Amino acid sequence: MNILVINGSPRSEKSNSYQLTKAFLKGIKQETSEVEIRERAVCQMEIKPCLGCFSCWNRTPGRCCIEDDMAQVIQDMLWADLTIWSFPLYYFTVPGALKNLIDRQLPMLLPFMEEREGQVGSGGHPSRYDMSGKRTVVISTCGFYTAEGNYDGVYSLFDHMCGQENYTTIFCGQGELFRVSELSAVTGEYLSCVEQAGREYIGGGISEESRDRLAQLLLPRETFEACADASWGIERESAGTEKKRRRYKKESDTLTFTRQMAALYRKGSWKGKDIVLEMCYTDVEECYQILLGKDGSHVYTDGSLTYDTRIETPVTVWRSIAAGEIRGDEAMMRGLYHVKGDFNLMLKWDDYFGGSRPQPKQEPEMPVQKNTDMNIMLIPWIVFWVAASISRQPGCLLSILTCAIVPLVYYRNKKTVYDVLSGVLVTGFSVVMLAGAAEKIMLPVSYLAFGVMWLASCFGRLVPLTAHYSKNSYGGDKALQNTLFIKTNRILTMLWGVLYLLTTVSSWFLMRSAVSSLSGLINSVAPVFMGIFTAWFQRWYPARVARGK
Repeated sequence: MNILVINGSPRSEKSNSYQLTKAFLKGIKQETSEVEIRERAVCQMEIKPCLGCFSCWNRTPGRCCIEDDMAQVIQDMLWADLTIWSFPLYYFTVPGALKNLIDRQLPMLLPFMEEREGQVGSGGHPSRYDMSGKRTVVISTCGFYTAEGNYDGVYSLFDHMCGQENYTTIFCGQGELFRVSELSAVTGEYLSCVEQAGREYIGGGISEESRDRLAQLLLPRETFEACADASWGIERESAGTEKKRRRYKKESDTLTFTRQMAALYRKGSWKGKDIVLEMCYTDVEECYQILLGKDGSHVYTDGSLTYDTRIETPVTVWRSIAAGEIRGDEAMMRGLYHVKGDFNLMLKWDDYFGGSRPQPKQEPEMPVQKNTDMNIMLIPWIVFWVAASISRQPGCLLSILTCAIVPLVYYRNKKTVYDVLSGVLVTGFSVVMLAGAAEKIMLPVSYLAFGVMWLASCFGRLVPLTAHYSKNSYGGDKALQNTLFIKTNRILTMLWGVLYLLTTVSSWFLMRSAVSSLSGLINSVAPVFMGIFTAWFQRWYPARVARGK
């Protein structure tokens, strides 16, 4: 397949629309290797305006009297099986230079009047060449929050050029977001949709599901327009009451960056109490406060509020974090920035400043996301330690039954290797005790096995045991990529492992005492206090690291 890309943006390859075009081409190339692509950037070509002299119709049929790069463009269009028009929306239509190129297609037509199939308007001219089988795709971004209602001029133009429904469009609002590296997660998701559309297009056509995804907003309207207003770096102040004019004051790039970050605040994350986030940029000696409230966010430049959370960071570091060039947890662990005050905001940062795409009104049914549950692992052990210490045979039988039932009860949860291993070990210990092994030996050994299982997960590149379960409260699997999260859980897992090694010793002596039948209950006391300590440590340790200690 021969593909011609006409890039009508004055920014050439830096065009936001061109990013969509590249993603679309990437999808095509994934489906077929038999592709040859030619790209023509209008801004790099000499294409003069049409003179309207009609020489190409009468004096030099099929050839323009202007000698410039348009002759090559016409040859490219005749060569191409698919022509992709890529451009930003300029004043509700195509950029001026691209309009010149479109006007200069006149040599490709014959001067005679003719009705054409799918014709739009009251007149038309037949093609000088056989254009049957050729396809057209139009890709464009605009600066409004949505493309809907803003492309009437473009539709009208291409309806006349190609005929209604004889071309495919991908029109995207909020186009300027594609050059904001801090929003790469949002724009990257959209580009993936465009890539999928490219795969589908070459296979027969873009699916309705993909069209619906492409029609979704990148950011909610209110969020986008706040970001767009902030991006100009101009502080708007009321001035004059008679003419209600506006005077504008240029603000610092750092303040602009802070306003854009504040614009990404999710009002739905408000928990009934306003939060004041203070951003102190140490390298430029600027400090701003962001009030996160029920009705949205507001940036204060006078330092008049009392902060709840204060971030002390070079602006270069925070920009790198926002752009995804460095992970925030890694930067914190390296001491590149520090946090004072309430650390809860940092733990739930993505909930407050997500910038995620709004969901469609009618979403297709998605599979339920399964979470892990530590009870799947713990219940068999607890039943075994308590029941088997009271009465061997009934206790062991109950433990085996529990190991068989627990996976059924928690079928909605995602299992871990520790859930499976726990079921196997508890069943094994129960069978050995039923075969005649003394509970005075087997119960302490079971505590030892349990403690070793915890400690073993702390070494090498293994994910510490507790992280498999606590990740549910910190974004799921992506929490496993968080260095601080893993280190916190590695410490906790090691402490729990040590606790059960000590429990092995206490169990050994309890099983040989007058209260041996109550050993399981007695040994359950320490884990209760350890659980309280764990809940405290999960908040205290990250906050301590964030303070640079």
